[in-house]
Amino acid sequence: MMRLTFGLWMMAALLWAQVAAAQQQAWIQVEAQPSLAEAENRARAYAAAFPDVVGYRLGSRWYGIALGPYAPDDAAQRLADLRRENLIPADSYLSDGTNFRERFFPVGAPAQTPAPLQPLAETRPVTDAPVVSAPPAPVIAMDETPAQARRSEANLTRDEREDLQRALQWQGFYTSAIDGAFGPGTRASMADWQTAMGLEPTGILTARQRAMLVANWQADLAEYGFETVMEAASGIEIALPLGLVQFDHYEPPFVHYTPRTPGGMRVILISQPGDRAALYGLYDILQTLTIIPTDGARSRGERSFEINGVSSTTQSNAFAETRAGLIKGYLLVWSPDQADQAARVLDRMKASFRPIGNRALDPGMVPMTDAARRGLLAGLELRRPLRSGSGFYVDPVGHVLTSAEALAGCGRITLDTVTDATLTFSDAESGLALLTPKTPLAPPAVAGFQIAPDRIGAEVAVAGYSYEDTLPAPVMTFGVLEDTQGLNGEAGIKRLAIGTLPGDAGGPVLDGTGAVLGMLRPRASDGARLLPDGVEFATDAATIAQTLAAQGITVTQAPASGGLAPEDLTRKAMGMTVLVSCWD
Repeated sequence: MMRLTFGLWMMAALLWAQVAAAQQQAWIQVEAQPSLAEAENRARAYAAAFPDVVGYRLGSRWYGIALGPYAPDDAAQRLADLRRENLIPADSYLSDGTNFRERFFPVGAPAQTPAPLQPLAETRPVTDAPVVSAPPAPVIAMDETPAQARRSEANLTRDEREDLQRALQWQGFYTSAIDGAFGPGTRASMADWQTAMGLEPTGILTARQRAMLVANWQADLAEYGFETVMEAASGIEIALPLGLVQFDHYEPPFVHYTPRTPGGMRVILISQPGDRAALYGLYDILQTLTIIPTDGARSRGERSFEINGVSSTTQSNAFAETRAGLIKGYLLVWSPDQADQAARVLDRMKASFRPIGNRALDPGMVPMTDAARRGLLAGLELRRPLRSGSGFYVDPVGHVLTSAEALAGCGRITLDTVTDATLTFSDAESGLALLTPKTPLAPPAVAGFQIAPDRIGAEVAVAGYSYEDTLPAPVMTFGVLEDTQGLNGEAGIKRLAIGTLPGDAGGPVLDGTGAVLGMLRPRASDGARLLPDGVEFATDAATIAQTLAAQGITVTQAPASGGLAPEDLTRKAMGMTVLVSCWD
């Protein structure tokens, strides 16, 4: 690995050295408050931890709280150290005191204002005034006029001009290309930076302002510790903030970088063999992880995807792409209070990410087999639903029929764990509920209903997620149709002799031709009566058809046909059956 920041540090140090004769002091500004009372309270809080806290009224009519003064070279290192240890806010920055006015802290110390700007050759007259123990006010040397600043600016090299643009971009003031040309966009960003610093917005930076801007940028880079990582094992090159994260371990298809401090951000590199189908499988499975919240923008193209996760406790961004049979990508995870820091890290990672070589972690992995699924999720905590059950597609746009009981108290409903759905209709009496996917689907198969009279004693099958989300596909359970009414003669119900599990509820009941006879209902919970095992009930096809018709859905009637081979029946049943999950 090659340290990127050393040369930039040296450049900043040289810039500081150029103005050191003119400015012998620097401060670390940690906060600004809009009122004197608030500023004094915050200054006292900082003074409990630091011995060198000072407060000055700012030219912007705010009240600034700072640490110092320090020698300019020491100030940059002090800023990086304090931010790395999380002892001061992440947006603290270096100041040369140009915008400091009257001092208000320490309270009770004689108020001081900065000395007037004066030529370097002049010295301040000696007086008999008593020496005060309070920290001195800034001693500001004469700054450049805009004309002088433009002349000194003309001596900058192209690299120096580009670094000024990078520093402005890093701090959020510049969004255009890094080209070293100081056009209207660069001038406007310079003026915006000057305004934010409480300086006159001329749009032309003086030598001292240029030094302060670049030094703050370099202090940031030192805190983040960006290095270009050549990850040979995974075939990835990327700039990572190694001041914030550290390599932990390989766990194919992931390379884990854990936070250096508790609660810090986390980086995971992604590397595995795979084509578009494997990429799509990765897209689905990543969204089942707790580190990727369910809210946030998602996009998936032919060859890449990006997932943004947002919650009150966790935020994340995942990107992956497939090229030449290899999938490469990255995942950044942070907490909401690290949003500004994470935005900078993510920008740097995006700009520097590059697949290299022709290898990936664990070349023997076969995407989306059970072994691949276990490997993919190893070491990561899966987000689990409150409960899961079964449902089945009833039309070509993906409406799903399921059990109403299973959806009680759901904050979120998903189909096959990845597609969000809304509850369109629910009826406790029939036990039916209708779900509408938030994005239209193209089901592999749609239920065809058997409306003709049933044959008592015929063999039937239930397709369902018997073990909820533990298995990746539904299970087929076979039994017999025992009656076309309930135990008390209730209409619209079929009685089955079949051994199902709770996760099967909501699944389709099919005959030997693949026609749907009804929907399996949950086992009744009656404390006074306990039915023997193997006695289950289903809402019949006629009731389903009538209910769906009221919701504007016309069911498909199954054509008359002979019995299907077991493998064909299983394929048809699995194509229409859906895992329905209820989340908090």
